[in-house]
Amino acid sequence: MAKVLIVDDSPTEVHIFSSALGDEGYQVVVATDGEEGVQKAMEEMPDLILMDVVMPGLNGFQATRKIHRNASTKHIPIIIVTTKDQDTDREWGMRQGARDYLVKPVDVNELLNKVGEMVS
Repeated sequence: MAKVLIVDDSPTEVHIFSSALGDEGYQVVVATDGEEGVQKAMEEMPDLILMDVVMPGLNGFQATRKIHRNASTKHIPIIIVTTKDQDTDREWGMRQGARDYLVKPVDVNELLNKVGEMVS
């Protein structure tokens, strides 16, 4: 089954996403900030990344840009999952290399549908 990297500093969000994905048979890897997310993307080579934006240190937009511009990880689809719901945020996220953009609180079924579309 596909491997999904969750990059989020919220233990609650990580638990919700991990449980939902695990129940569907996905292998889940977790990073708690942007820097660790970039590192784990290179080490784990996941099939998909769920990326929060508001995190300490390297934010999700910066981490998405680093992953997208790295030759070894640029093929990995990234879905930004954040509380930032302005059109300008969505546009900026897509410009950094994200393939999709979801606003928290996320409907778990919608999240699973998006993940399924990206990794199938």
